[in-house]
Amino acid sequence: MATIEVFNLSGEKTGKLELADEVFGAVNEDLLWEAVKHYRAGLRAGTHATKNRKLVSGSGKKLWRQKGTGRARVGSIRSPLWRHGGTVHGPQPRSYAYDFPRKKLLGALRSALAAKFADGKLVVVENFTLSEGKTKPFRQALDKLKVEGTALLVDGAAENRNLELSSRNLAGVELVRGNEVHPYHLLRHERAVFARPALEKLQESLKHTVSKRRATAATAPQRRRGTVKEVAQ
Repeated sequence: MATIEVFNLSGEKTGKLELADEVFGAVNEDLLWEAVKHYRAGLRAGTHATKNRKLVSGSGKKLWRQKGTGRARVGSIRSPLWRHGGTVHGPQPRSYAYDFPRKKLLGALRSALAAKFADGKLVVVENFTLSEGKTKPFRQALDKLKVEGTALLVDGAAENRNLELSSRNLAGVELVRGNEVHPYHLLRHERAVFARPALEKLQESLKHTVSKRRATAATAPQRRRGTVKEVAQ
């Protein structure tokens, strides 16, 4: 079982946290791609629209009689065949959201956490208890934790007003609750900073969603492959 060091907001080590192999194990890149695609599809506004022949401006009067003129028959100036006429089969407002299996989403979340840990981009702090809601001291705390670039803050508390005030004006820093974290959030930001209670709770819930077969494979000791001589003996 792997472990990760826990820090306080002053950058000092306060202990270690054990990470479950069922959660911080293998990384399924295909599953991550599917989860990100599903999340971004739900973000699309889908407000695009084109005007068909009943919506474009123009008279609906028949331009000339049906027969006897030698010209092609035409019923309206709004015809799609005419310039400034309506659009045929153009895009209309719709939702791009679609259903995504919950098991696949939780599997993608496990893979995203495992990828962050494998890359050394996962930071765990004891808590996000702040004495005041000011940006500068919190930015200094992140610098002590060596959190540079974009960062995702995951807090387990139901409400932390000082943390919200301290982080909302920092460019590239996003705050989410422990029950709202998504694989897209973890992959979008360079570093993920978890409060220890939030990570423990998330890890425990993800452990219960792993199938028994995969849990056994994750916790089973890896069999060492012998050399040709060892196998022959």
